[in-house]
Amino acid sequence: MTSEAAITPSKSRLQNPGYRDFYWVRSFVAGGVASCCAKTTIAPLDRVKILLQAQNVHYRHLGVLATVFAVKNNEGYLGLYKGNGAMMVRIFPYGAIQFMAFDKYKKLLRAKLGKSEHVHRLMAGSMAGITAVICTYPLDMVRARLAFQVKGELGYNGILHTFKTIYTKEGGLRGYYRGLIPTIVGMAPYAGFSFFTFETLKTTGLRHFSDVLGKPSSDNPDVMVLKTPASLLCGGVAGAIAQTISYPLDVTRRRMQLAAILPDSEKCRTMLETLKYVYNEHGIRRGLYRGLSLNYIRCIPSQAVAFTTYEFMRQVLHLNKTL
Repeated sequence: MTSEAAITPSKSRLQNPGYRDFYWVRSFVAGGVASCCAKTTIAPLDRVKILLQAQNVHYRHLGVLATVFAVKNNEGYLGLYKGNGAMMVRIFPYGAIQFMAFDKYKKLLRAKLGKSEHVHRLMAGSMAGITAVICTYPLDMVRARLAFQVKGELGYNGILHTFKTIYTKEGGLRGYYRGLIPTIVGMAPYAGFSFFTFETLKTTGLRHFSDVLGKPSSDNPDVMVLKTPASLLCGGVAGAIAQTISYPLDVTRRRMQLAAILPDSEKCRTMLETLKYVYNEHGIRRGLYRGLSLNYIRCIPSQAVAFTTYEFMRQVLHLNKTL
């Protein structure tokens, strides 16, 4: 049997500045792993969401389940994972930066602004989401183009070819950042309310119902963490609330990302133009909130898995030891 000393850092190691500096590397890895696990669970639904949001001519007349079966019939099971390679390349650094930045921003805001935890969580979450988006947006653009393309169309042939095509045909580096502004505007409330809701539910649950919802952390018994079912529930609720608030801007982002390959591209040049066009042409339910039911199905388990896996990875990588 492995001894406790063999699986937890020694006190001298924890006091070593080099070990404490390594905390951010471990936090980076924990966030990346958590996000990859979360996205892998809902990759097929992510593909369907993009097809519905951007009104793909092959599937825009179908509902969520009908689109899932249509993609499977037309493109095979692997068609449901089209664009997922680019997603994994993007989502590891995205999740890693987001979780690590949230941790860093929260500590920074606490030191600068005092003890208003609710403000810290909301601001730190928004800032972390924006930071992660700016750093990884070109990969999201490439992933969206690949996911929107259906079998038989010859627009893009893999990740590198998509990067090259966008660069040569859409204005160089500017082409990679089309739709960035609505993405940032949408990410601020999404990430902010997602982290805020999870952290608030977690803190409240552990404060008032620790015997039922909590357990000692495996790497630091002095720190209480949520049990897995409670963590999944808190993450799912956080995802649902954040998605409802930010979804119209997510639709706008996708339309702008795909504008170059859509027939109505001249009407989706700016964020406001795109919002107005989608609203006027398709309304609220079938336009700005089209695909939201699917997004609930995908974002609730995704956020649940992301937060729960991150909490687990914090224990595996002894992040609670250096609080």
